Amino acid sequence: MNTNKYFIDRQDNFESSARSYPRKFPIAIAKAKGSWVEDVEGNRYIDFLNGAGTLALGHNDDEVNQALVDMIQSGAPLHALDLSTPAKDRFVETLFSILPKEFAANAKVQFCSPSGTDATDAAIKLCKTATGRGNIIAFSGGYHGMSHGGMALTGNLTSKKKVANVMPGVQFMPYPYSYRCPMGLGGEAGTKACISYFERLLKDPESGIVRPAAVILEPIQGEGGVIPAPVEFLQAVRRITKELGIPMICDEIQCGMGRSGKVFAFEHAGIIPDVVLISKALGGSQPMSVIVYNKDLDKWEAGAHAGTFRGNQLAMVAGTVMMKRISDPKFLADVTRKGEYMMTRLNKLKGEVSIIGDVRGKGLMTGIEFIDPNGPKDVMGVPEPCGTVAARVQQLCFKYGLIMEKGGRNGSVMRCLCALNIPDEDLDKALSIFEKAVREVDADV
Repeated sequence: MNTNKYFIDRQDNFESSARSYPRKFPIAIAKAKGSWVEDVEGNRYIDFLNGAGTLALGHNDDEVNQALVDMIQSGAPLHALDLSTPAKDRFVETLFSILPKEFAANAKVQFCSPSGTDATDAAIKLCKTATGRGNIIAFSGGYHGMSHGGMALTGNLTSKKKVANVMPGVQFMPYPYSYRCPMGLGGEAGTKACISYFERLLKDPESGIVRPAAVILEPIQGEGGVIPAPVEFLQAVRRITKELGIPMICDEIQCGMGRSGKVFAFEHAGIIPDVVLISKALGGSQPMSVIVYNKDLDKWEAGAHAGTFRGNQLAMVAGTVMMKRISDPKFLADVTRKGEYMMTRLNKLKGEVSIIGDVRGKGLMTGIEFIDPNGPKDVMGVPEPCGTVAARVQQLCFKYGLIMEKGGRNGSVMRCLCALNIPDEDLDKALSIFEKAVREVDADV
């Protein structure tokens, strides 16, 4: 019975109530290629969810698939724990070749369990071990995974409400968000205030905050609403953490691997962090998660962090292909070009409708924040974020053949996470669908 309803009903019977995406996109995907997916009924959709940004080269990339086939047919091991293999050696060599040279010269890598949230836990354990300290500083709006450790460092409260006693010792700081500035200032003044608050609390002997084992942040917040950290803020956090001997962890799980127009989003600020979390796109469509860190932190004993599936050989061969492709300067320049084109069209749309409050992002990581123009305003006079409007836009996009996910405060931000090599014609079609959906919703507000 090849109908969407048949498969969705079966999923409803067998799968846990924690499932999320099928509630928004009630389809069973049968085929996928490039930027497109096709359900069992033959309906086709442009995929702007893209495995939550995992598929940097889209679905079933020919070169990636051939590498997987060759690996399977070679007789090489497909699972090797953390034992050495030629595939792993090539993967590590390629990974270090795309790191900033200053970082790569003093780096070590730890292979984690396949999910990015394990990279978060590994990084926290590493920094606590190296420093002998226990507390962690994170930032409002950040997202670092759904493990107990990752969830404790995540700003969103929904996932925490029914899970008592997540990892203690986490202190949240304000993250610059010009449109909804936590300092009530906005723009450069808001950024400077966030920097001043961060620095004073860490250096003030009366602040009540002991020196932490690490500071963790996303250079571009993803699930929090696609909020790029200002260059000045990233540079200041790096300066302050260096002065105080606090490891700085950059979570590049979503914003890394070329999505921002650079291999790593922290490169926009010209900084070198102490630890970088990498997952999602890293495995070239296969599960993979690592942390790369300054070797001075390498105080672990053997087995201090492990995971049965940290030796995914298929992810290593696919990831090697992906890293070579996305690190090409021409490829990155094309990501930047397409991102600028998208921003131009979205800002034009923003000026023509009443329900878009803000458009922001870097490269092909873009967020559109929706508001109720007739609703209440915050202390800065900005209309409150409206998840209801965003949900209506999302539903219409799906109806017209575009899959996009929401995020941000109250689920008010529609997020573009398309394939980095999306053809211009597919990008145009997706934006046209989005514009049509937005105009329809705007007409009803």
